[in-house]
Amino acid sequence: MTTLARLLPKLRPASGASSSYFQRCLKTSAAASQSESQIPSHPLFFSANLTRRDPKDRNLQWVFLGCPGVGKGTYASRLCNLLGVPHIATGDLVRDELSSAGALSAQLKEIVNQGKLVSDEIILSLLWKRLVGGQDKGQSGFILDGFPCTIKQAEILEGMIDIDLVVNLKLPEDILIEKCLGRRLCSQCGKNFNIASINVKGENGNPAMSMAPLLPPEHCMSKLITRTDDTEEVVRERLRIYNDKTQPVEDFYRRRGKLLEFNLPGGIPES
Repeated sequence: MTTLARLLPKLRPASGASSSYFQRCLKTSAAASQSESQIPSHPLFFSANLTRRDPKDRNLQWVFLGCPGVGKGTYASRLCNLLGVPHIATGDLVRDELSSAGALSAQLKEIVNQGKLVSDEIILSLLWKRLVGGQDKGQSGFILDGFPCTIKQAEILEGMIDIDLVVNLKLPEDILIEKCLGRRLCSQCGKNFNIASINVKGENGNPAMSMAPLLPPEHCMSKLITRTDDTEEVVRERLRIYNDKTQPVEDFYRRRGKLLEFNLPGGIPES
């Protein structure tokens, strides 16, 4: 815990709620995406307040960045249990909304069925709803998993709420690819596992690295399936797109003194 405490940057006192800035950013984002998605501006943004609190009066508010397969969700969920804050993953928010009868559910189903990308407007609407709902329940702090992914998202998020620290989890690309190709999903319980056993010798100044597989319990073993998009070609393309989009986001938070580059030394016990 002492190490975690040292990671928290010294922040200026938080200002009052900047909903007007957020609304301006949202309208700009909505206008830019309107011609592509034809999704109307959602009133959720303007129907509830998100209160900024001084860091000394709340728990930590962190963001986890990292390439697909690096383990953001795994590390975030474990740290959240340790630190007593909720783990918020935008992918989970989308899936939860799809399974509900919420206002955005019908729009999301149409987008997903057509194979389109979910717009910034909808992602931010779901995130805003989750953060306001958490405050209403007395929750304090969070680890936000894999968001923001673009400069526009980072700017809007900055208008919504204060971020204390952005942890950028990193692994060499060849290990990321091996991990992605080892991912498995239980077709019955829906839990994720990984059968990749990684052992890299230290050479050319690079340290050795060992990552044990995350194997399922016996009753799940015969029900494992592979995601259709977990092929080497698709994984390499996802990594290329991620690096192109996220490098500016890293620079955005680096300039603000909030970015922590964390090169994972191995699996969960080592890290």
